[in-house]
Amino acid sequence: MNQSVRALEYEAMLLWRHRDMRQHSARGDDRHLDRSAYVLLSRLELEGPMSIGQLSEAFKVASSTINRQSAAMLCAGLVERIPNPEGGIARKFRVTEEGRRRLNEERDRNVRGLERILAGWSEEDTAAFAAYLRRFNAGMESLAAQSAPGPLAGRLGAEAEAEAEAEAEGREGQRAGRGQGRPSSRSMSELKRRR
Repeated sequence: MNQSVRALEYEAMLLWRHRDMRQHSARGDDRHLDRSAYVLLSRLELEGPMSIGQLSEAFKVASSTINRQSAAMLCAGLVERIPNPEGGIARKFRVTEEGRRRLNEERDRNVRGLERILAGWSEEDTAAFAAYLRRFNAGMESLAAQSAPGPLAGRLGAEAEAEAEAEAEGREGQRAGRGQGRPSSRSMSELKRRR
């Protein structure tokens, strides 16, 4: 196995350990959304109303898992059930104002935490790191889509992969034009908008 891949595996393990420690310390704190609520609300915000079946397919988990998670979100007032806008039988979940408020608060908290961690980084390095993570996530989405066709193979995975490729090509062109080996900078607000 390539030493760089081994180093990446070790750093990923540390990243997950830090994430798990943060989640453990946030348990019982009503200000924090749990990971599943954060992920589901983010998807609903991006895609619009979705049914249990659509969410189950999108995340490649059992409908019973989505049902349990969405029930907790309904009780907390983060989502509401609405009739299917396309006229189908299955009702869909839509993010409520409370859900949107809590999602934005959690996202802002995450951004502030990242800003503290990246305080010593240049804007250029931060943008490059975000681009590499986007490319890495696109690769994971692509592998997941190959093994389980569905929404992962659709808009999100394809757009993320296309964006990562375009950014990589743009960086290579800019590096060659400037004669430098570092990626070009991109503003944090632009990165947030593209999320």
